[in-house]
Order: sequence, then structure tokens, then C-alpha cells
Amino acid sequence: MQDLIGRLRSERGHVDVLVNNAGTIAMGPIGSMTLKDYQKAMDSNFWGAVLMTREVLDTMRRRGDGRIVNIASIGGKCAVPHLLPYCASKFALVGWSEGLREEVRKDGVYVTTIVPGLMRTGSPPNAEFKGQHRKEYAWFDIVDSLPITSISARNAARRIVRACINGESEVILGWQAKLASTFHGIFPGISSEMGAAANWLLPRDGGIGTGARRGRESESALAPSALTELTDKAARENNEVPA
Repeated sequence: MQDLIGRLRSERGHVDVLVNNAGTIAMGPIGSMTLKDYQKAMDSNFWGAVLMTREVLDTMRRRGDGRIVNIASIGGKCAVPHLLPYCASKFALVGWSEGLREEVRKDGVYVTTIVPGLMRTGSPPNAEFKGQHRKEYAWFDIVDSLPITSISARNAARRIVRACINGESEVILGWQAKLASTFHGIFPGISSEMGAAANWLLPRDGGIGTGARRGRESESALAPSALTELTDKAARENNEVPA
């Protein structure tokens, strides 16, 4: 990170905008998750943002200008079963991002927290799946692809750029994520019970257990299929799979 920022400064001058977008995700029941899964999620989703921000923040504060955009997740607002390491890291990122904005706003630095729902980026083939990995991949890939449950990555990107320019504090992307966040905020108990009910529909322990397979190693009759067409298209467009 130090080398990257050092090269940027030598070639381009100071850093005006930092977007912390790198992330990792692993899906599976709690019995399939190890401490390494939690560590991996925190290293990428939380510490990656913290450490990159440390490399540019002092200069931004001295200049009295800068934009920092942290790409979190609705999983950082509402817990989701079978995504516990991911949710833990995104909850941490949301809290840190909100507090950071409050501290550096007086210095002319604007921090924006982005809270997307499912986005059709094409990432499922490179996500990790544990337990009954083929079933885990199938339901995630399908839900990630349907317009009623996910949003276009292009539309999300346009909204993120606008939020960065305007210095907005938080943007929740997608009506699905907005509804989930609002409902959870007003009715946290009911929201939790709904999540527990949904968990009954998800795959049980078994399969490869604590082992992990990429989505592209977890294909079945359901994924890829006509139900995952939009995500498959996004995967090709965004270089998530070989052309």
C-alpha cells in the first residue's frame, strides 16, 4: 500500500479521491466457518480500507480537501445467515466509516459510506462457498442475478460517483437494501426472526465442510442457467471469468 501510494504521488501528485472497494466473501453455515475465514474477511473488507486510508488521510487533512468512499454492504446494516464473517467485517467498516467522517469533516475531507444490496457485478464465480458448496452457489448466483433482488452495477457506479462528488455521508443502493435497512431499524426483532426463518431454507452442514471452493468450481444444473443469465453476462463484461 505504501509503495502504491508512493508511486501515485510521484507520478500524479497528491491523491484527491480514495475508493475502498476491494473485498472478499465466503458463504456457508456457521459450522463450516473457521477463524481463518473471519481473519480473511477482516483483513480485506475492514483492514484494507483502514490501512489505505491511513496512507492518504494526513495529506488530505493538511490540504483541507479530499474524498474517501468506503464500499460497505447491506450486510453491514442487517446480518445475513451463511455470511457471518462477511457481515462482521462489513459492520466494522460501516461503523468506522461513519466515525471517520465525523472526525475529519472539519478538515475539509468528506467520507462517504456506500451500502449496496446485491449488485450484478459478476463476482459469484470468484466468491468462496463452503459446506454444500454447489447448493450455496446456486441460490446465491440466482438471487444475485434476478432484477427483483439485485441492481445493475453500472447504475450503482453512477450513483457512487455522484455521492463522491457531492460529499454525501451515506448512500444505500437499491430499493431492496433501503427497505431492508429501514425495516431492520424500526423492527429489529421481527427482522431477526425473518432471517432465522430464511435460514431454514438454506443448505445444512455437510458437503466439503470447512473446505472452500470457488463459484466456478461449484456449478450445477441451476447455476449457470437461464436464471443466472444477467450475472453471467456481467461476469463476462467485468472480466470475472475468462472470455
